[in-house]
Amino acid sequence: MTLHDPSRIAAGARVSAVAARPGLQRLTDLAAELLGAPSAGVALAGDLQVVAGVSGRPVWRVGTERRLDDTLGGTVVAARAPRAYTDVRSDPRVAHLPAVQAGRVAAYLGVPLFESAGEHVVGVLAVFGPEPRVWSEDDVALLSRLAGPVTSELELAAVVAEFEGDRLRWGLAIDAAGIGGFDWDLVTDELVWDDRMVELFEYDRSRFPGTIEAFTDRLHREDSARVRDALQVAVDARSGFEVEYRVVLPSGEVRWLLSRGRVLPDERGAAVRMVGAAQDTTRQRDGDARVARVLESMPAAFFSLSRDWRFTYVNVQAELLLGRSRDELVGGDIWELFPAAVGGAFEENYRSAMARREPAVFEAYYPPPLDSWYEVRAWPDADGLSVYFLDVTERRRAEDAARREAERLALIAQVSDTLSTALIDRRGARGALEELVRAVVPALGDWAIASLVEEDGRLQDVASWHRDPALRPTAATYARLRLAALTNTAPIVDALATGELAVIPDVAAAVGNGLPAGEVRDAYWQLNPGNALALALVARGRVLGALSLYRDRGRAQADEQEQATFRDVADRVALALDSAALHEQQRRMAEELQRSLLTAPPEPDHSEIVVRYIPAVQAAQVGGDWYDAFLQPGGATMVAIGDVVGHDTVAAAAMGQLRSLLRGIAYSSGGGPAAVLADLDRAMEGLQVHTLATAAVARFEQEPVDRERGETRLRWSSAGHPPLLVLHVDGRVEVLATERADLMLGVLPEARRREQVAVVDRGATVLLYTDGLVEGPDLPLDDGVARLAELLGELGHLPLEELCDQLVAGLRPQGSEDDVALVAVRLHPEDRPRPVSAGPERVPRTP
Repeated sequence: MTLHDPSRIAAGARVSAVAARPGLQRLTDLAAELLGAPSAGVALAGDLQVVAGVSGRPVWRVGTERRLDDTLGGTVVAARAPRAYTDVRSDPRVAHLPAVQAGRVAAYLGVPLFESAGEHVVGVLAVFGPEPRVWSEDDVALLSRLAGPVTSELELAAVVAEFEGDRLRWGLAIDAAGIGGFDWDLVTDELVWDDRMVELFEYDRSRFPGTIEAFTDRLHREDSARVRDALQVAVDARSGFEVEYRVVLPSGEVRWLLSRGRVLPDERGAAVRMVGAAQDTTRQRDGDARVARVLESMPAAFFSLSRDWRFTYVNVQAELLLGRSRDELVGGDIWELFPAAVGGAFEENYRSAMARREPAVFEAYYPPPLDSWYEVRAWPDADGLSVYFLDVTERRRAEDAARREAERLALIAQVSDTLSTALIDRRGARGALEELVRAVVPALGDWAIASLVEEDGRLQDVASWHRDPALRPTAATYARLRLAALTNTAPIVDALATGELAVIPDVAAAVGNGLPAGEVRDAYWQLNPGNALALALVARGRVLGALSLYRDRGRAQADEQEQATFRDVADRVALALDSAALHEQQRRMAEELQRSLLTAPPEPDHSEIVVRYIPAVQAAQVGGDWYDAFLQPGGATMVAIGDVVGHDTVAAAAMGQLRSLLRGIAYSSGGGPAAVLADLDRAMEGLQVHTLATAAVARFEQEPVDRERGETRLRWSSAGHPPLLVLHVDGRVEVLATERADLMLGVLPEARRREQVAVVDRGATVLLYTDGLVEGPDLPLDDGVARLAELLGELGHLPLEELCDQLVAGLRPQGSEDDVALVAVRLHPEDRPRPVSAGPERVPRTP
C-alpha cells in the first residue's frame, strides 16, 4: 500500500515537479565519489519514478519515467528503509523487475528520501555499478547521511517553484489591473516606462523622451508642486511614497492617477533610483461616496472620524474590535480613548491621510487588549476620515512561518553548498569553518566561533565572525583566548561531553562572570553577549569540533525552529568535516601512488635535469601524466613525457605500462625518438594496451665535433603532444613544432613517425610539459603555449629548480583542473666544471 498511498504520491508529486538544481548534481557526484561507485542518481517517487539527477556512467537519464513497481527504487520506497543488493540479477527478490532484466546494473544500494515532515518517502538516493559488490554498514550509513542534504535541495527547489508560480500569478494580476511600472535613475535622470505607463500618459513610444520631464510636463498645474514635494521627500528620506494626482492629456482629458514607489540607495546610502507603479483611479474617485456607504454596511470593523479626531460613526464590529460601546466611542477623541495608538503607525497614517487628502493603506500592530495585526484602510473625505479594519494576524503568522521555513531551507542549502565546495577544493576543514561562521551570522546569531579537534585530540578555536565589522577583531581575540580561560563547567565542555545542544539563556552567569581578569575578560565584556547556543560536531560517533553561536543583549533566545536549524547545520558541518578528512586521506594516498610511479631522473655530466609533477587541485584519484629520463647504452640522454587520456586508476595503470614499454624499447633498441614511438605504438597494439595517449621524446646527442663546437644535437619526435620549447643562450625562445602534428599513440599502429633535429649551444634550456600547464577552461592551448614561452624568456636566467617552480606558479597560481608534468633540461657548458647549483652527477654505473 505504501507505493500507491495517495498522500505519499501527492508528496512525491510536489518535488517531482521541480527542475534539477546544481546542488543536486554536486551531491550525486559526491555520493559516487565517497562510495567509490561507478554511478549515482536521485529518483523522485510520485505516481511514477522520475530520474532527477545522475552522476558517473550513463545508466540513468534525467527525465526518464518508469512505473514505480518495476524499479529497484520502488523496493526502497516500499520498505521506507535502505536496500542493499550485492547482485540484483541473481537476487530472487528483485531479479524479475524490468529494470533489472535490462542488464545494466548488478550492485545496487538505495536509501529513502523523506519529505520535510518525515512521514512520506518522496524519492531515492542510490549508488550502483555493473559488477557485483558487497555493501558494508559504513556504506549504508554514509549514503543515508547524504540523503539529508539531497532532501533539502529538493525541498528548496519546491519552495522556489511555488514562489515562482505565485510571482507569475501576481504579475498577471498586475497586468489585468492595468498597472504601469516606472524606473527613474536619479543619477543620470533616465526615466524608463513600461508600455502601460506610456499608454496612461498617451505618449507615442517612438517619441517618448525618457526623462523626468515626460512626467512633469503632463502634471496638472494645481498638483505639480505637491507631487514634486512628495517625490523630493521620498528621495531625501530614501523611503517609499504614495501620491494621487491629475494629469492633463494631449486630448485635453484630465485623468486621475495613483502612484506608489520606493527610493533605492546605493551601498553608501545615497539615493540612486526610484521605482514604482501607477494606476488609473479616475473611476474610483467618482465612486468614493458609494464605496463609503458600502463599507458602513459591511460586517467588518468600520468607523468614521471627524476632522477634529472624534468618532462620528461606529459599527458593531468596530465596537467589538475596540472593546468599547458605541455610546462610549461616538463623540470621543481617538487619541484620548486609545493612547497606545499615539506616536505609532496609526497616528502617522491617519494624520497623513487627513492632511494630504489621500487614502492611506497600511498594516500595523495594535498592542493588548487587541494584540493583533491589522490591514487598515483610511479614506479622507470632506467630513473627516473613514477607517476600515481587517484582522490579518493569522495571514501574517502564516507568511512569517513560510518565510522562516524558506530562510531555513535556504540557509541549510547554502551551508551544504559551501561545505560541498570546501570538500573538493584544498581549503580544508579550517577554510570550511571560516565560510560556515559567515553563513550563520546574522541569520542565526550575532557572532559565532567554530572549533576543531586537532590531530593531538585538543580542541582549538579556528574561526570567528561578528555581524559588526568593528567587533570582528575583538571576537577573534576572544576566540584565541577563551578555551584556555574556561572551566570544566563551561557550556561548551558540556556540549562536547554529551553531544546535546547546550542552550545558555545568560552567558554572563554561565561564562562571563567567571573569566579571569585580563585580555580575555576585557574582550568578553566588550562583546557582552546575552544568550548563546553550543553544540558538538559529531560524525560516526566521533567528536570533530564544536560550534558556538552568540546573540547580543536585546535579541531573543533562539526558538525551537531556530534551534532545529542550528542542529541541521551542525549535522551537515560534521558530515562535511568527516568527508573532508576522508577525501584528504584519499587524495594524499593517490598523490603518493602517482609519485611512486615516477622515478628521479639521471644527472649526466654537465647536463642538469629537473622534473615536476603537480596533481590536479580537485583530484581524488591518480592520473595519467608521466615523464621519464634515462641514458641509452650509447651514452645519449633520452627524455620523454606523456599524457594518457583519462583521470582515474585505469589511466594510471595505462600510464605505468606505457612508461615501462617506452623505457624498455628505447634502452634495448638504442633507437631514435621516432623509432621508439613507432615501436611503442606497435607494442600497444600487440600487447592490447587499449588506451590513447600523447607523448614527446627527445634525445640529446653529441659527436666529438659537436663537443669541440660547444653544441648538442636535439633529436625529437612528438605523438600529438604540446610542442617542446628551447631557451637559447642568446635569450631567444624557440617553439619546436611541425606544421602538422603526428597522430597520438593508440590510434593507428602503422602510422609513420617523423623526427626533427635542432642544434643548440651549450647553456641552452629545453622544456617538455603536459597540457595541464598550458590549457584549461580559462586558457586556450595556443595562448597557453605562447604565455609559457614568454615566461621562459623572462625567467630563463633563474636556477633550473627555481625556474620550474616559477613557471608553474605563473601559469597556474590557483592550481590546475588537470595534472601537470614538467621536465626541464639545462645543457651546462663543458669547458668549465659542473655548476654547484646543478647538484652532483648521477648516472648508472654502466651507461
